[in-house]
Amino acid sequence: MRMVLLGWLVWVIGIMKIVEGEIIGSVMNDISRLNKEGPYLGIVVPNSFEMNPLLQSPSFVVNENFPFLDFSGRRFRIGTLESEKVIIVMTGLSMLNAGIATELLLTLFKVKGVLHFGIAGNANPQLQIGDVTIPQFWAHTGLWNWQGMNLYVGSRDLKLLFDQDLSGLNMHRSRLRVRYGQGPDDELAFESSGYFTRRIGYLNFSNYSPLQKGKSSDNLLNSVWYQPEEILPIDGYPEIRQHAFWVPVNKQYFSLAKKLEDMKLDRCVNFTCLPKRPQVVRVKRGISANVFVDNGAYRKFLHSKFNATPIDMESAAVALICLQKKKPFIAIRALSDLAGGGSSLSNEAEIFGSLAAQNAVDVLLGFISLLKS
Repeated sequence: MRMVLLGWLVWVIGIMKIVEGEIIGSVMNDISRLNKEGPYLGIVVPNSFEMNPLLQSPSFVVNENFPFLDFSGRRFRIGTLESEKVIIVMTGLSMLNAGIATELLLTLFKVKGVLHFGIAGNANPQLQIGDVTIPQFWAHTGLWNWQGMNLYVGSRDLKLLFDQDLSGLNMHRSRLRVRYGQGPDDELAFESSGYFTRRIGYLNFSNYSPLQKGKSSDNLLNSVWYQPEEILPIDGYPEIRQHAFWVPVNKQYFSLAKKLEDMKLDRCVNFTCLPKRPQVVRVKRGISANVFVDNGAYRKFLHSKFNATPIDMESAAVALICLQKKKPFIAIRALSDLAGGGSSLSNEAEIFGSLAAQNAVDVLLGFISLLKS
């Protein structure tokens, strides 16, 4: 009986492998067919809210013979925009999803360049909601080395800090040095090994503590130091890492985008209008992290520290994958809100998000038209 069961199990596993092999084989055949019709522009968009205006645009013509290909949870839509062959993929929210979707796009398909678009928070007080920004550089500001601080505390303070009764510790004069880290002049953990750096800068939380008698108080959160990403370029030696913080967009793409600065964009949502017509602006820097920024203090810090304008959750991931894959890349981000710098009652994206999404699509289509000319 045991031999019969074992034989049955081997047969089932064999069938599963054959079915799995057939599925993979059929998908690869479809990908091969599509690539024979390439190359394509890769269009990368975070979510359906931003993608739908593009799909509904008369400029988008679906490939009737092969409208889409589903792979690994993503739908790759095939068609043309402004008569240019494109593959459109929605990433989903966050750096991880954006990186995975872009990696799949560039690994599976014959892509000649990547255009990323969507909405973003605005850290730049010189620009308004509805403006469409095209940064020259992107950085991921969510990779940190979190530094603490040195304190000298008594047993009662330790109990408050650690929720433990440590009164039995043998402390000189009832004081104990607790290591939370050091300051800006002190080396970070693993810095000497090349894993972390202090070159980029840091955020000190004590600068944002409530004032006490005119002086800022210490904060146990102390500081976070911003770190570059480790990348492994396809033309590099395997497992030999390089570092990248500010990732440039393609020089030719960025130069071409200057011709978009005279575009006329919408400024009204129903009967609610912006005080002036939005503009297309090439800016120096944009930043991304797995954080939805709706905090005025952090918004101000990001602009003063990094000269950042758009703040989002995906663009830097797309930029880093394109850097590793050596593919031309540019990102177009329309400003939908003030990232916490506006009204305390609501986030502006609730009102102007749809306007920003449409403006981003209009600029994307304008850029594709320039690529063809």
